[in-house]
Amino acid sequence: MERPRHFEDYVLGETRTTYGRTITETDFVIHAGHTGDFFPHHMDAEHMKGTAFGQRIAHGTMTFAIGIGLTASEINPLAFSYGYERLRFPKPVFIGDTIHTTLTITGLERDPKRADHGRITEAVRVINQRDEVVLACDHIYLAQRRTPNSLSA
Repeated sequence: MERPRHFEDYVLGETRTTYGRTITETDFVIHAGHTGDFFPHHMDAEHMKGTAFGQRIAHGTMTFAIGIGLTASEINPLAFSYGYERLRFPKPVFIGDTIHTTLTITGLERDPKRADHGRITEAVRVINQRDEVVLACDHIYLAQRRTPNSLSA
C-alpha cells in the first residue's frame, strides 16, 4: 500500500508518468467482446484499408480504459475518483502503438459537498510512441483533509 496522502500533501504542477503498454489485436477483440462494439473501424481490416486511417483504429473506450488503468500504480487509501471531464481523442491509436500516461495536478480546491475532503484536478494525457497525445481529459478526485474546513484551497 502506498503512503496515505491527505489533500494538503498534493502540489500544483506535480507530475507523474506511467510505464508504457503496447496495444495488440487481442486488445481490440477482447474489448469488442466486452462492449459489443464490433464497428468496422475497429474490427474490419479490409474496410479500413480504404479510409484515411489505412488500418483499424482502437475503440476510444479501450484507449481510455487502458490509459487510465496504467495510472493505478499509485494507490492512496485516503482518496477516490470523482469522475472525468472534457474527454477527447485527438489522434487514433493503432495496433502496435505503445502508449503511456502522464498526469499533472492542475487544480486544488475545496469540495463544496464534503468539508472533510478537497477536490483535486489532474490533466491526463495518454501519449503514443511518436509523442502524440491520443487521449486528453481531466480527472477529478477527492482526498481526505487533515483538518476539515481548513482555510487553504
